[in-house]
Amino acid sequence: MKPSTELHDLVRSLTKSEKRFFKLHSTLQAGDKNYLRIFDAVDRQRTYDEEALKRQFAKETFIRHFPSEKNHLYKLILKALRAYHAESTISGILKQEIKNIEILYDKALYKECNKLLHRAKRIARENEKFYYLFELLNWEKMLLEEAYESGEFTKDLDALIAEESEVLEKLRNLAAYHILYSKINYVFRSGGYVRNEEEHAMVEEIAQHPLIVGKNTALSHRAATICYYTQGFCAWAKRDWRTSLTKFLRVKEILDREKALRADLAKRYIRTLHYIINAQIELGEFKGAREHIKLMRAMTDEPAFGGIQIAVQVFNASYLSELRLLDRMGEHTKALELVPAVLTGLEEEGPRLHKEHELEFWWALSCAYFGAGEMNKALFWLNKLLNDTEPTLRQDLFTYARLFNLVVHYELGNFDLLEYIVRSTHRFLSKRHRANETETVLIDHVKRLARATQPAVRRDLHRSLHERLSELMEDPQERLALKYFDFMAWSLSKVEGITYSEAVQRGARSGVQV
Repeated sequence: MKPSTELHDLVRSLTKSEKRFFKLHSTLQAGDKNYLRIFDAVDRQRTYDEEALKRQFAKETFIRHFPSEKNHLYKLILKALRAYHAESTISGILKQEIKNIEILYDKALYKECNKLLHRAKRIARENEKFYYLFELLNWEKMLLEEAYESGEFTKDLDALIAEESEVLEKLRNLAAYHILYSKINYVFRSGGYVRNEEEHAMVEEIAQHPLIVGKNTALSHRAATICYYTQGFCAWAKRDWRTSLTKFLRVKEILDREKALRADLAKRYIRTLHYIINAQIELGEFKGAREHIKLMRAMTDEPAFGGIQIAVQVFNASYLSELRLLDRMGEHTKALELVPAVLTGLEEEGPRLHKEHELEFWWALSCAYFGAGEMNKALFWLNKLLNDTEPTLRQDLFTYARLFNLVVHYELGNFDLLEYIVRSTHRFLSKRHRANETETVLIDHVKRLARATQPAVRRDLHRSLHERLSELMEDPQERLALKYFDFMAWSLSKVEGITYSEAVQRGARSGVQV
């Protein structure tokens, strides 16, 4: 069995200050500290190698029960991290306060317990932490019972019951919004944009839910951000970019106003910026997109936006957005300037890289190299996507990657191979019932282009393809293909003898895709 890399992943994720705290925390422990030696050895390994560790400690007694030593070290690191981050978030502070309340209650120190309780309730209420507030109200009822037994009847039980009912209602409201968000998120993550009646019905069911279309249905700022976020997602799935941008800007407005909530929802804030940027790209508002990319990267300087997960999220969102922006502007040479930073980031992210982001980076790199005229490198990144075994995630990317693959191989002059690829692509689309008219026209023309031997025949086919695509692009559903790769710009480049980048730039200047 392959050794687990969990310990190595945890150790390598630690910051310098976290490592320092762990070692200081360990000095409080009595006895031998073999785990510190293991910690240092694991920390030095860029890639986990358990056999190397066993050779290094071959003469040590503890190596005979190495799995338990690793497990012990893993638990000690987590214990130290709990102490280190105990007050770094509102949730952490409230957890500590509730534990302190429990301790004081067990010691019958009810006055001190009440003092902590009211402070914790204020923090929970100000930050809309309803789950913790509900638990604190339970403690308040217990303290009220103690007060009654002591002959104190100054507290209003009815007011406490009313407060509990209000908190429960806000909890139900928030949970309902979370369910709606999860549903629309599933639609998007599995297949991307809405493509058929079934998917359209799923999105419409969410979009027309009373909590989404009703006025003043969100009972808290936290719920309101999910409401607008879900509305933005529904519009995004239907490619209504203007409405989507408006809704995500509303989320940003709430979080910018509610500073404490923004600090607690740092990941949602970065995701919101990501969708704002990409909606602006779709609308051709490139200047605004650049400004929001700059803002996103600057957020990591704020205390609440520190930590690895936010840094990873900002890297993924900002670089994917910038690559997409430059691709849409036809600035593919500039896009290649980002490649070294992207590859370094991908290597450093390692296991923290979500599969969706990995797929999207491969696609973006393939498009960038294609636009810059480096077809072999474009094919390299495209093949990484096509050869991936992901069964359900972002099937839209796999669909358009197949179509883009036809174009790349045509540019490489692999005409004999294209015969096979065309058949394979047709089978792929047929099995998934995904093919629309644009895809059918493209496959047919590429098949005929591969067989054509005369330049004049190929020019006629390119002109025919461009004319047919121009007709099809009047249908918003057919225009979906252009969100992935600008087949119109490619066909125009062949008709007019210009580069693909030049054709894209022409469309960007005119405000529409050619």
